Amino acid sequence: MTSPTTPDGASGDAAASLTTLEALAAWLAAAFESGDTAVLVDALVVASRAEGTAHMAAAAGLPQAELRAAFANGELSLDATLAIMKVIDLHLPGEAH
Repeated sequence: MTSPTTPDGASGDAAASLTTLEALAAWLAAAFESGDTAVLVDALVVASRAEGTAHMAAAAGLPQAELRAAFANGELSLDATLAIMKVIDLHLPGEAH
């Protein structure tokens, strides 16, 4: 599977199009739902450069600099992962919605 595309399907640096919480949430949800580690890591790296990450950090109650660094490294703590999943309304398999 390829990495998530920009909302309009264009190629290039998707970070420029991820300016809102909603856009970033959709981007990350698609990456999580892919089930592909490489896709998720690529999406996190793109998210580290996105303007929407400031909104994600605020909504998740995480320091922006730490979230950007975790995205850039492709390594999130379990607490950060769960906080982001709540913000993007991503449910674990088998969990009631």
